[in-house]
Amino acid sequence: MRKRLTGAALALALSAAAFAAPAAGAQQNPYQRGPAPTNSSIEATTGPFATSESTVSSLVSGFGGGTVYYPTSTSEGTYGALAISPGFTASQSTISWMGRRLASQGFVVITIDTNTIYDQPASRGDQLLAALDYLTQDSPTTVRSKIDPTRLAVAGHSMGGGGSLEASVKRPSLQAAIPLAPWNSDKSWNTDQVPTFIVGGESDSVAPVSSHAEPFYTSLSSAPDKAYLELNNASHFFPNTPNTTQAKYMISWLKRFVDNDTRYEQFLCPGPSKSTLVEEFRSTCPNS
Repeated sequence: MRKRLTGAALALALSAAAFAAPAAGAQQNPYQRGPAPTNSSIEATTGPFATSESTVSSLVSGFGGGTVYYPTSTSEGTYGALAISPGFTASQSTISWMGRRLASQGFVVITIDTNTIYDQPASRGDQLLAALDYLTQDSPTTVRSKIDPTRLAVAGHSMGGGGSLEASVKRPSLQAAIPLAPWNSDKSWNTDQVPTFIVGGESDSVAPVSSHAEPFYTSLSSAPDKAYLELNNASHFFPNTPNTTQAKYMISWLKRFVDNDTRYEQFLCPGPSKSTLVEEFRSTCPNS
């Protein structure tokens, strides 16, 4: 009798394990980095990762040089990478705060200078892709060894934001794109297949949201996931100084789609309500 009970118990245990194993495996994410997020942690000016930075010469091929910000440790694994372009007539100094902030949240970030300050969005898109290629193929080992080349993203301000849309169409394998106060003469992006988060400023008179950010968002019919955040009373130049609301949702989007980290879904779905900081938020929530 004891043998029959022991055998039955063993069979039951094995059966339970068989059902439990796939569930446990489904919960594992090899790209998850850092502690569980809180509202405070994604609003902090500095995240949980110690960082360093290195300068990229203007003699590099394909773009005008820049600065790489990266986590110093790979104890949790390699990181996704992001290239960010400044706007028309601007230099990388106008977006440097994003490099430091995002790197401290667990990303390798390159803020670029463009070949000329007058480069148009299509050229800026090409330069964003060249910067990503530099990171994954030609950067120093101290940088390159920290990057997962399969998890890449682009972002940019103004014409750089328009450039991030151009880059997404040319390289649909990108995991995420974040156009900030984007400007582009092309208003239709129906072939863009990259998860895209557009941030606009309500009071933008250079790239008014009604003729740029909003039609861009509406046209993204092929993007598997998309979101639109409009900052209350923000001008065209909101990305040029540290902006907690912008950073909070950039971090969440990158974590969700570059790291596939569903712990950040809570900040995107549902998104923020209208407030003194947010004029509007819309998305395709729930995200795939």
